[in-house]
Amino acid sequence: MLDLVFLGFIFYVLLLGLKRPFLWVLLYVYIDILAPQRIGYSLITSLPVSLIAFAAAFGGWLVFDSKEGARFSLRQGLMLALLAWCWWTTGQADFPEDAATKWEWVWKALLFAIFLPFTLTTRTRVEALALMLALAVATIVIGTGMKTILGGGGYENLKFFVNDNSGIYESSTLATVAIGLIPMIWWFTRHGTLFRPHWSVTAFAVALTFACLLVPIGTEARTGLLCIAALGVLLLRYTKRRLLFIASAGVLGLAALPFLPQSYYERMATLAEPGGDESASTRVAVWQWTLDYVAEKPLGGGFDSYRGNRFSYVMPVKQVDGNTTSVTYQQVVDEGRAFHSSFFELLGEQGWPGLVMWLALHALGLLQMERIYRRWKGAEAEEEAWIAPLAASLQMGAIIYLIGATFQGIGYQPVMLMLVGLQIGLHSYCGRIDSARDRLDRSARRREAIGGKIGSAVAA
Repeated sequence: MLDLVFLGFIFYVLLLGLKRPFLWVLLYVYIDILAPQRIGYSLITSLPVSLIAFAAAFGGWLVFDSKEGARFSLRQGLMLALLAWCWWTTGQADFPEDAATKWEWVWKALLFAIFLPFTLTTRTRVEALALMLALAVATIVIGTGMKTILGGGGYENLKFFVNDNSGIYESSTLATVAIGLIPMIWWFTRHGTLFRPHWSVTAFAVALTFACLLVPIGTEARTGLLCIAALGVLLLRYTKRRLLFIASAGVLGLAALPFLPQSYYERMATLAEPGGDESASTRVAVWQWTLDYVAEKPLGGGFDSYRGNRFSYVMPVKQVDGNTTSVTYQQVVDEGRAFHSSFFELLGEQGWPGLVMWLALHALGLLQMERIYRRWKGAEAEEEAWIAPLAASLQMGAIIYLIGATFQGIGYQPVMLMLVGLQIGLHSYCGRIDSARDRLDRSARRREAIGGKIGSAVAA
């Protein structure tokens, strides 16, 4: 029955896309994030629904959609260069089979992010993409929040729609994405046009924000706690009553403490003592190995090059005997451990060239969103007042992603690449507005100059 519901919805949107091809773009975003083919049980699991939507999105734009206003940007060029570089390193990979498996989804994520800005030519389309991103993630987040409240949480115990700890369904990844989308969720309560500002929209935003905040608790993802702290600091810039905001956040935090499970406290306590946690100790050792690795292979080793690592580290072990606690140190030998950081993931897999391209891609995004925010901050007209707040929310989401990416291997995460495409689309949209205004201003100055010359000639 669940398969039929998914297939019926997908088929219906495919039909609607014959009149509005942009709906196929949104359909692919929905399928790529939620992955209904992994949720279903029978028929849908055997159909290439993601590939169908992928082909429809590209084909619909090429054949039916208007190309007016589409432009190729510098950041799209960076992603294209990164895509080409990943293709080359895959051919030279240390582990060809594993690299080919990862390449199968990375190239689609990068290519779709490159393509996405070409379709974002109007405000409605920019907003529709932002809404689909928020709602697709919300589908997972709401279920996660409900399970957390009902007592189904715990590190590596909380089950989502699929029993697969990968992609957005990986606990730390979901926590990072959920917290990063909160600013954009609240943008809809003031500037949305597809769902106009209304008490029901605000109520949904409140409930969804609560669910997003529950994700790091339910998954006990330490990265999620860091992302929440980062969000609080970032919001201070846009808060007029900062002392009240800080006090309110502190009160809410203290009020939540009695309801948190003991396992959550124990998990978060390892943030203060990373050397006493095997996971944290392993990450540091992997990062050091990666630096040594690229010193010998500066062009990287292709996808999943971490599989060749082998290292040892010393870890303290506590032993409690009655009222006495003793600490001994033992050497741990490990191998084939993942990078646990997007920065080291890019460095180890794509070498220094790939890391530089990836850093430039995100640094330019932060800079562009800052310029848009400052340029449109004072706009009061309804058709312009939405731009600066959306740029601010996308900038905050990008910063939170980079903070989360410091401790996770999510350098090619499709949702975050879609947010990059959304940033590029907004930047191009604002550029077209400024270009049109410049043309009007030049025309007005020419008319004034011509009128002045005619007036002077008549007077003479």
